[in-house]
Amino acid sequence: MLAGLLASSHLMPLELLPSKVAEHAAIAGFPQVLIYLGDLQRQVLRLLTGEGLDAGQPVAGEEAELRIEGSVAGRAYQHGQILAGASDGTDRGHWWVPLLDGTERLGVLRITTVDDDPRAREDMNLLAAVIALIIDSKRSSSDSLARLTRTQPLNIAAEMQWNLTPPRSYADGRVVISAAMEPAYTISGDAYDYATAGHVVHLSIFDAMGHDTAAGLTAHLAMGTCRNSRRQGAELAEITERIEEALIEQYARKRYATGILAQLDTRTGVLTWVNRGHHPPMIIRGNRWHTHLSCRPAHPMGTGLGLPITLCRDQLEPGDRLVFYTDGITEARARDGEEFGLERFADFLIRHHAAGLPVPETLRRLIHAVLDYHDGRLQDDATVLFCEWLGPVAAPTSRAAALAGLPSHDPTESSCEGGSVSR
Repeated sequence: MLAGLLASSHLMPLELLPSKVAEHAAIAGFPQVLIYLGDLQRQVLRLLTGEGLDAGQPVAGEEAELRIEGSVAGRAYQHGQILAGASDGTDRGHWWVPLLDGTERLGVLRITTVDDDPRAREDMNLLAAVIALIIDSKRSSSDSLARLTRTQPLNIAAEMQWNLTPPRSYADGRVVISAAMEPAYTISGDAYDYATAGHVVHLSIFDAMGHDTAAGLTAHLAMGTCRNSRRQGAELAEITERIEEALIEQYARKRYATGILAQLDTRTGVLTWVNRGHHPPMIIRGNRWHTHLSCRPAHPMGTGLGLPITLCRDQLEPGDRLVFYTDGITEARARDGEEFGLERFADFLIRHHAAGLPVPETLRRLIHAVLDYHDGRLQDDATVLFCEWLGPVAAPTSRAAALAGLPSHDPTESSCEGGSVSR
């Protein structure tokens, strides 16, 4: 099954994926496999129908769109678990299987099986992994995929930003990183970035002046300069100076961006960072709001005010959770004018993390809580970047997997509606 699907994938447009998956999955005893992909705001799962059919249209009576909240498919997506679907009165099983590219949640599969044994469940996980890799390989070249995962049009700035940012989730034995950005379809001046280089993890967040396409261009230029400088070996302070030079050259001090640029040494837990006119990061330690990191801020990049740039260092403890954010998170207002606020923000993260939710799901719920607080219409971009340092020694794979919401690959266990069941 896997060899045939991989061989077919090299010269296969995305529209042929459903039919090719059906062809090869049948070999392994899976008579039907449906592919559902999450939309940009992670509210619904939409059916990938294939060649000759419009995205999101039903296939043979199957539902074209499923809500993430309140559905079995949505729970499989939220918690990264294989869950049993409703019985159709036959001896065949129906399963919802998380679809992940690394730790980036793409959607779910609905797999119909002939057999119900550990081998079948392991094959479901493997099939999901291969399909996710294929989808990711087609992502940058498929407008069909872009249309399927959007429930409304993007503005131009949002089109740029979503093509600029890295995946919203990443994990290894050293760190778990997750990010969220709203309003997803009209984002303008916010941007986040992360990358690894050996034992160092780079983290950055930007908030450009304004709420228009020019703000998106400013953030785009800041991010591009940051990556270019970083990959040439520049240090943090120098990177921010290069960003400032690029913005002044382009906008003559009429546009600027605030930001935090940081490097985490995963061997020691030392965080080195620079603040360019931005809200300082927050640390959550031991399931409580520990502190705001303190570092004298320099001026926003692009203003040319000449304030000194301070390079700050802080020592993290294993399990510390760094939170970078823009003011749209904390300054979202309810109808009575009350802000969402820093305390409510920290409390939300702590409560949901303590409940054992995967980090990406916690941030998905946070963003929707902020949107609900603001009656669904944010007046400013709201972005959060989360990084948990697991410790100086690479954590067990199961620990990082649980935080990121990866499904268990233990073939002796499975989950079904109503709870976990040992097989």
